[in-house]
Order: sequence, then C-alpha cells, then structure tokens
Amino acid sequence: MTITSKQRKNILVMRYRFIGDTILTVPFLRNLRRAEPEAYIAWMVAPGSSEVVKGIPYVDELIYWDPVTIHADSSGTHRSLAAKWRFMRDLRAKRFDKVYVLKRSFTSAVMALLSGARERIGFSTEGRSFLLTKPVPYRHDRHEVQNFLDVLRADGVKVSDDHLEAWISPEEQDFADRYLAEHGIGAGDLLIAIHPFAANPVRGWHQDNFIETANRLQQLSHARIVLFGGGRDVEQAQVLKESISPEPVMVVGSTTLRQTMAILVRCCLLVCNDSGIMHLGAALGVPLVAVFGPQSPVKFGPCGQDCRILHHRLPCSPCKQKFFTECSPSVHGKPVCIEAITVDEVESTCQQILVEKGGRQ
Repeated sequence: MTITSKQRKNILVMRYRFIGDTILTVPFLRNLRRAEPEAYIAWMVAPGSSEVVKGIPYVDELIYWDPVTIHADSSGTHRSLAAKWRFMRDLRAKRFDKVYVLKRSFTSAVMALLSGARERIGFSTEGRSFLLTKPVPYRHDRHEVQNFLDVLRADGVKVSDDHLEAWISPEEQDFADRYLAEHGIGAGDLLIAIHPFAANPVRGWHQDNFIETANRLQQLSHARIVLFGGGRDVEQAQVLKESISPEPVMVVGSTTLRQTMAILVRCCLLVCNDSGIMHLGAALGVPLVAVFGPQSPVKFGPCGQDCRILHHRLPCSPCKQKFFTECSPSVHGKPVCIEAITVDEVESTCQQILVEKGGRQ
C-alpha cells in the first residue's frame, strides 16, 4: 500500500551546534530510519556543523537553527526575536507528529512544545520534564551516543547498532589527491595527522608535546606529518610548522570542513586532543590516539575500533572544569591530568597502532 503525504509520519530530531555532537547523532538517525522507513525525518542542526554529515541518507531535510551563541561558531541568522518567531512559525507549519529533543536545554524543550508535535521525547534535564510527553533520564556515566540511543529505546524503538559514519564524495576525494600532490605527497606516502588545538585551550595537551611527538613519529615511521586546524589556529600553527622537521603539510585555515575530511581520511593515524576532529576521525575510520584531560572519556571518548584514549584518572576526576580550584596549574598553565600524559606514552601508543595496521615503513 502506498503511503500518502497525509498518512506519513513527520518526525523532527533536535540536536544542533557542535561538530562532535552532530557526528554522534548519526547512530540515532540510522536506527530511527530503520524503524521508520516511510516517515519524513527532519533534523534541526546548526549551519556550520551540518557540513560534517553532508550526504547522510537517513534524513529527508536539514532545518537550520542559527541563534547567537558563545559556545560554537554562529552567524546569528536567528538573532532577533522577530527571526526566532518566524523560525517557530515555519517549524509549526510543518506539522510534526513527534519530536526527539536530544538537546538538553530548557529552551529546546520549549521549542518542541511550540512546534505543535503531540509526542515530545527527550532528556529530563533542567527541570523540563513537564514540557515532554516522555522524559528520559540522562546519565553522565554513559557515552553520549548511548544516551541518544536510550531516547529511542525509551520510545520502544529497537537499536541494532551504534557505529559512527561520515560520507566523502568522489569530488572531495579528487580534491584531496590534488591538494596533497601539490604539497609533494604521493599516492603511496604514509601520512600521520596531528590536530594540536582545542576549543578550550586549557583542556588541550601542550603544543610542545605535539611538536616532539610529531618529530619522533616522522623519524621513526618515515611518515609525513599533516597538521590540521581551523582559521582561528593559523597563528599558532605557524609556530608548530617552524618547529616540526621535515616541515608538515599544512591543512590549517586553507580548506573547507569537507575538504579537511577528505584529506584526513587519507591519513593512517590521527593524534589529537579531545575535539570535534577526533569524532570526525572516528567516523571516517581513521585510527587515532586521543589525549584526554579534564573531559570525561567515558562520556565523550571517540567511538571506533581503532581508537585509543590516553587519560590519567586523578582523585579529582571527573573534573568540574572550574580549572585550578581543585588542582594547581602546571608550569605550562595546564591542569595536572593533561600534563601527566607524556610524549613517551603517546609515541608508544602510536607505534603500536602503526605496527598493527602495517603502516610502518
């Protein structure tokens, strides 16, 4: 029997803002699509972070919500009250039957209510349970992917898998080949990605450690380092470029997010802080070593078979991230937990992966 547009279920999924959170929502959407193959599924996302899921086959529409925020990049499309009102008017006109509210804020639950959807399923955080028809407990001792999937489970939806995914087009692959060739990289050259930056610099491993790690890996594995970063990292990246020998291939502020992903997938290993690119690497199947300090790897660690986490759990873990109230800063002005991770540990873990994957020349 053919399903008409009037009979078809309209479902909205709300999870927007960060690149990492966007990637971590993909298993939820895949399992939802498997359970609702005929439904019209829309996903509310931030314009910038939505680039990482270009090509996703599990949703019918991306709805861009772009308020001003200090927590992520935003162009402020929905800055004014008038713009927000128009957005909600248009959202309500879509007549959603059900909304999954994966964002944990009170505001997102209010938006779900104003959408007019009869069913609103989401986390019982920030005292918003009364706005939801099915509130779901949120667990801080559980990975974010599993928390998302718990919302489906609470709604009676079968969850079959939990792996990450990302999609690279042939055109993007061709760009990566050309870009690397222009920087003297051949098709068979071994590439190791380094992403030494963090949205919150205090949480990141010190850059001197990344420099020493890069130099050791180039010497021991005969690989070329590819340095990744965004537009805001250009000045700091120049310091690293001058300190790494041979000079790394620079992918810092010179490529789009999609182009960055296409180059990253050519790498045999990624060494990084807890960051959005860590989740991208995991989604693209790139083996990686992630250095974790204050952030909980239980909740936000990379999801993948070839992902290794280096983390020193201290008596003050899990960290409240009110830095230096529970611990004293190191000589580098970093929390003790992140400084406790040594270059020797990172190098040894990288070498294990390279040997296991046959990526050592």
